Amino acid sequence: MAEDDVPEVVSPFTIGPTWQRGPDGRFLLPEYTLGWQALAWTATYLQHHVGSPWRYTAEQARLTLWWYAMDPATNRFLWRDGVIQRLKGWGKDPLIATWSAFEFVGPCRFAEVADEGNEWGVPAGQPLGQQHPAAWVQIAAVSQDQTRNTMTLFPSILTKRAIEEFRIDLGKEIIYADKGRARIEAVTSSPRALEGGRPTAVNLGETHHWVEANQGHEMAAVIERNATKSADGASRTLANTNAYEPGEDSVAERTREAYESAAAGRVADTGLFYDSLEAPAEARLTEAWIGPTLEAVRGDSTWLDIGRLKASILDIRNPPSRSRRFWFNQIVAAEDAFLAPYEWDACPHEGIELADSDELVLFFDGSKSDDATALVGCRLADGHLATLGVWQRPAGWPDNVPWRVPREEVDGVVEQVFARFKPLAFFADPGAGQDDADGERYWDGFVDAWAQRYGRRLKVKAVSSGQAQHAVMWDMRDRRRQQQFTEAVDRFYRDVLERQLTHDGNKLLRQHVANARRRTNAWGYTIGKEHRESSRKVDLAVCAIGARMLRRIVMNSTAWSKRSTARGKGRVVVLR
Repeated sequence: MAEDDVPEVVSPFTIGPTWQRGPDGRFLLPEYTLGWQALAWTATYLQHHVGSPWRYTAEQARLTLWWYAMDPATNRFLWRDGVIQRLKGWGKDPLIATWSAFEFVGPCRFAEVADEGNEWGVPAGQPLGQQHPAAWVQIAAVSQDQTRNTMTLFPSILTKRAIEEFRIDLGKEIIYADKGRARIEAVTSSPRALEGGRPTAVNLGETHHWVEANQGHEMAAVIERNATKSADGASRTLANTNAYEPGEDSVAERTREAYESAAAGRVADTGLFYDSLEAPAEARLTEAWIGPTLEAVRGDSTWLDIGRLKASILDIRNPPSRSRRFWFNQIVAAEDAFLAPYEWDACPHEGIELADSDELVLFFDGSKSDDATALVGCRLADGHLATLGVWQRPAGWPDNVPWRVPREEVDGVVEQVFARFKPLAFFADPGAGQDDADGERYWDGFVDAWAQRYGRRLKVKAVSSGQAQHAVMWDMRDRRRQQQFTEAVDRFYRDVLERQLTHDGNKLLRQHVANARRRTNAWGYTIGKEHRESSRKVDLAVCAIGARMLRRIVMNSTAWSKRSTARGKGRVVVLR
């Protein structure tokens, strides 16, 4: 898409059930939720200002319904904890304040199933709630200024009726109700002071600011433990955040990575509700794009002035990365990142699949235990990338229990790939891990076996001259290989930015590409992990780059030239 070729309506990138639509195009709503009573209660006991009952926007109402969704079999909440990520100024604090008030003195715990004609107007068959007998709501942040944004809202949103009926005593840092049986408090103290509490609901403010330096991670861990041991099992935590800055290792960053790992199927889904409304990957910081993009990203927060935000984005004193984070709600790459997630997402990746008997090239990156082992294919016809396999140590694996990549399982996948497709070249970097049994490298034996098993089918060999000929072994410790791969890294980068690359949309591949950092060497720059011991793997990104490189090698090879000439097409020279 050309820079100023902007669609009439920009479609945002969305995460969360609140954005799912049915076949009729309408937003889907949960089948069973206490949210209907939350909507009715807040309209009765809360206000925008005196005489103006509280009304959620349609977007906020859907969020309410989904956050309070329940399992009809157990009458327990579907979500254990949650995150709401929105652009700056969207209105996260007022929304959190209303839900906190509901948890404070509202009917926030299951009581019975509604009949027709109930006093709240809740649809029959939906849950009705009751007040928690000892509500303890915490507004948590790493600074007092952050908690103040929410705490100062309660005196204005609580109606006179609510204050009188629930005997609310308004304070600046602690608000009591029912003669002290219920309370809302601001907490910014040390993690040790928080340890042992039994709050019934906790709201974590601006978790993109929660980092190691201000004890943010320890606070988050204590809050999670306190909620887990709640007597009724219904205590939950909810975080709100702007787009975080990658590399700061904030609580927001770790939570998003946990969500994406669960979505990719690499770790268990523990009931994390994540909702985000972000600019699409192709959105640009140009005058033509900014207006319609902001219209999409602000959602129902029509109070945000598009003209004012546009001026801020175009102001050259504001770094583009900051504008994308604050106003486009995009997670922008770290300074040394190889590619930003939105840049990768902008490449075509939907509805493109491999077909049986497709001609492919394969690139394999082996590891023993610490890094991931991966296999990526690239179709000769169009350069489409497909993730064929990835194996890495499962999240949460005990440090004192050895884990090894299951070589027989990997071998089985390779066999299936050769049975289904037509690989014309297969490069495998065996890595440096040693086999405990015989002192050889962990993958040497398997790479040798692949060469013997499939070598005759491969049109281009990994090593085809000299004494050490090998059909598959492509050892990246060799300086010539390092130079060749370095050149491939730069070409891959340009192909992504110019949208000359398609991929399968695999979530783990996306995660590895986002993890990759630029690393300089004698020939330019290559990619690597953020540091040697990092748990953020990049091996699928290495394989993707290697597979695109191998496709160019094949299509510029003598074997390919002879085949093309035989078909009457002449030699094909691939520039990308």
